[in-house]
Amino acid sequence: MTYQVDCFLHILKRPNMGMGFRGTVTDAPDFDASADAETLYNAMKGIGSDKEAILDLVTGRSNAQRQEIVQAYKSSYGKNLIDDLKYELTGKFERLIVSLMRPQAYHDAKEIHDAIKGAGTDEKCLIEVLASRNNQQIHNLVEAYKDAYGSDIEEDVTGDTSGHFKKMLVVLLQGTRDEPGVVHAELVEEDAQALFAAGEEQWGTEESIFIMLLGNRSVNHLQMVFDKYQEIAEKPIEDSIKSELSGDFERLMLAVVQCIRSVPMYFAKRLYKSMKGLGTQDNTLIRIMICRSEIDMLDIRECFRMCYEKSLYNMIKEDTSGDYKRTLLALCGGDDDLAGEFFPEAAQLAYKMWETSATTKVQLRPTIRPASDFDPADDAQNLRKAMKGFGTDEDVIINIVANRSNEQRQEIRQAFKSILGRDLMKDLKSELSKNLERLIIGLMLTPAEFDAKMMRKAMEGAGTDEHALIEILVTRSNGEIHAMNAAYRAGYKKSMEDAIQSDTSGRFSQILTSLVQGAREQGPADWDRALVDAQELADACNEDSDDMEIKFMSILCTRSFPHLRRVFQEFVRCSNKDIEQIIKKEMSGDVKQAMYGIVRSVKNQSNYFAERLYKAMKGMGTDDRALIRIMVSRSEVDLFNIRKEFKETHDCSLHEFIQGDTSGDYRKTLLMLCGGQD
Repeated sequence: MTYQVDCFLHILKRPNMGMGFRGTVTDAPDFDASADAETLYNAMKGIGSDKEAILDLVTGRSNAQRQEIVQAYKSSYGKNLIDDLKYELTGKFERLIVSLMRPQAYHDAKEIHDAIKGAGTDEKCLIEVLASRNNQQIHNLVEAYKDAYGSDIEEDVTGDTSGHFKKMLVVLLQGTRDEPGVVHAELVEEDAQALFAAGEEQWGTEESIFIMLLGNRSVNHLQMVFDKYQEIAEKPIEDSIKSELSGDFERLMLAVVQCIRSVPMYFAKRLYKSMKGLGTQDNTLIRIMICRSEIDMLDIRECFRMCYEKSLYNMIKEDTSGDYKRTLLALCGGDDDLAGEFFPEAAQLAYKMWETSATTKVQLRPTIRPASDFDPADDAQNLRKAMKGFGTDEDVIINIVANRSNEQRQEIRQAFKSILGRDLMKDLKSELSKNLERLIIGLMLTPAEFDAKMMRKAMEGAGTDEHALIEILVTRSNGEIHAMNAAYRAGYKKSMEDAIQSDTSGRFSQILTSLVQGAREQGPADWDRALVDAQELADACNEDSDDMEIKFMSILCTRSFPHLRRVFQEFVRCSNKDIEQIIKKEMSGDVKQAMYGIVRSVKNQSNYFAERLYKAMKGMGTDDRALIRIMVSRSEVDLFNIRKEFKETHDCSLHEFIQGDTSGDYRKTLLMLCGGQD
């Protein structure tokens, strides 16, 4: 049976397809193509050009109106407007203005042509364009490409790509996906089962099933399939794709899934990746700002604000400059950091995101596992040989320590003392130095001893590392906190609670004191109580800052993580706001950072650690203490998950970041803990 999904379900499931216009660039009223052509001609005649007049006019007209201006310009002056703009303007500003003057299909065609011409291929561009366009946009693109370059786009793409990646691109280029709203109800469960059987349920992956279903079923149908798949596999389909597929094919299929779920969210993430870190991917930034300005830029802005710590407007403002920046900001259309509430469509998306977080069962995957054929006495003897005499054989030390589980390392410590009568930790400290010594010693400590030491380091000396205190306390289980408390008292003859209270103050100290009790509730969400908690948090947003902080602390520091996911989901419904945005907007200083850390850890702990690792290595200098702390503490817990989140968020593997940011034996050890290149 095939039927059209009713309007309410359509809007609920597709936040990017809400009612009404969602772009930021519209038809200009009282439009006069000839008058605009004259304005542009005057702006470019003589010495120099009036760039402000050009950008104001071009960004103030829709693409259809710009085409009329191009024609009027040729009729009035016998010249090609785009050629004149290329001559008068330079750099990124020229590329942006000229691209705005092309019909959208011809702009897409040029992007594809540029992506495959020459020696290399820009696979990311191919993926972005072909995964995100609807049937009509694909048909227009195919025709424009033929007209502009005199060749068949499918032949050109297939000549430059290979394997399953090529096959999926060919499917997308047909533009034959079932139209939106068309759902084959009787096939939803069957399709979900087929995807599960093709991947998770067998050795190897039957890629053709993924290609056929993800390349042809309608958006609404696949959204239902993805929900059913999660019920069957107890994980989102994205996780299965990451574990079953690889390379450009994996990236393409993930992009297709992301666009099925939410095109604005997909573009928000692409925009963020284009501007974060050193350097800007201007081609990506220009392409997205142009192609979405008349479609769904408002929704992209909301998704951006929901996912990251600033508005799209402010990130563009900080990352670009000059007339280029002013043009991009005009296309962006406004600063959402000045707004408080969601657009209706974005509210639905935020609610759905928290629901997905609440229902996803995450399989934690370490990178370090117990060594087979383990002999602690043999390892102890080899470590002694590596440190005896002149010089130290760091390779032997690294290969033993980084390839044993923590439990095995404790056996080695004991064997070293029993057989040799020596303290392994003292010998390692005397033979190693700097970051390598800190890393190896950290690995040799028990997890509780290591956490206690990291808490101590965060509080000793003149300053306090509040970020480290927050990171440790918001991510450890009750049992881990209790063990850490015991290790702290044993090692430093003082309770950790007393240390925290003497080194911090005010509400921040109260939050840390609450967390260090290790008394967070356990178990699943209580739905009725979650509704009450959500309403209390929403009501607290209207109270003064002290009362708000107390209420947030009483709930965020005590409820179980599964329960908090439901609370944050219902908070969207109660307030039409996102909990992260409220914390960033209404709180400040260390209190804000602590509350934000709890929310991020509840939402996606692997992503939280991935962001902490990124911040430890980005820019000038490296926060080695944070890098060591996370790599050591997560290597036997979920470092594989963190690696995957790092790659997805930053478009660069954790392995590559470590390789470029560290050196020598320290780097070698970190890369062994990392466990792979992704």
